Amino acid sequence: MMKNETQAVRDAMLDDLLIRWWQWKTPIQPARGHGSVSLGFESFRVTRQYDDQNGALFDDEEAGTMKLVEREVNFLDTTHRVVIYVLARALTLGVAVFASPRMPQDKAERERSVAQAREALADRLTSAGLM
Repeated sequence: MMKNETQAVRDAMLDDLLIRWWQWKTPIQPARGHGSVSLGFESFRVTRQYDDQNGALFDDEEAGTMKLVEREVNFLDTTHRVVIYVLARALTLGVAVFASPRMPQDKAERERSVAQAREALADRLTSAGLM
């Protein structure tokens, strides 16, 4: 493969992981009052030993992968993490142009920041065996 093809494949893999991660992650929403789950039961799970016909095992595997992606995103420095959050949301929504008040307003600087953040995350995901 040529270098451009290799980079295109890596970019496609990263985009796919970011879209799946953004759809998987729990949205951050402020809440009033008490939590919806009692503290003693927040980790309770129904057994999955007989539940492999409806995709439950795939869902468990996907959740494990997405937890690893989230861990790698959270280990990025703050500026790269902000870019990745905005990028993941934009990819999921299918928009090519995006902006955020927390990102550089200059187009060239913003593109450089996005490229650096993508490269930093791709390197982390590759090291973790996810890409």
